[in-house]
Amino acid sequence: MNALLVVIITTLFAGLAMALGATLAYFEKIDNQWVEEDIRHGVMAFGGGALLSAVALVLVPEGIANLSPLSASFWFILGGVSFMMLDIYLIKINTPASQLAAMLADFIPESIALGAAFATGHSNAMLLATLIALQNLPEGFSAFRELNTGAAFKPKKVILLFCLMATLGPIAGIMGYFWLSESPVAISIIMLFASGGILYSIFQDIAPQVKLEKHWTPPMGAVLGFVFGMFGLMVSS
Repeated sequence: MNALLVVIITTLFAGLAMALGATLAYFEKIDNQWVEEDIRHGVMAFGGGALLSAVALVLVPEGIANLSPLSASFWFILGGVSFMMLDIYLIKINTPASQLAAMLADFIPESIALGAAFATGHSNAMLLATLIALQNLPEGFSAFRELNTGAAFKPKKVILLFCLMATLGPIAGIMGYFWLSESPVAISIIMLFASGGILYSIFQDIAPQVKLEKHWTPPMGAVLGFVFGMFGLMVSS
């Protein structure tokens, strides 16, 4: 199969996982509140694990391959800070779409990196595509529940919106395929930027032991801690 067609198909299906997660949340009707809470938290934990695996197994190893330790650390931290600033902004404007924004903020750069990975024939391309889909499923689930709390967002319209957003994946993937396949440094920067943002999101929105209401800096400790280990690995290699 043509590599470009593979990029379009894989990024589209990864994006449609958001709509599938929203659909599951729409049909989730469990009378026992304890069971419902267990399922909801289990889905979120699964999403956190998928996000962390994408960072640790694909994005960071690929990202540090073409950058110096200081440069890699800079872009990783910048990703975390950028997601933190986005989080603060969404709280200030009082929008119910913070999870939706976070979902798109990591899906788009990951799709760009995925398109570039397929263009270069990288062996981890299919693994990255699978991890993107696995993380989008619970993120779509959580984002739907968040949007569904207000009367302004009708459930079926939210699912349709998620389907339309899935088309951003192929667009971003095609950009990466044509424009970044010959720029390994740019790909590495995108991967590390997304990694820092994803790690921030894990500890701000998913890990309950870290999150404090209307406090955004504690998750940056996780970002700095990860960078410390990454920097040490790169220096000692």
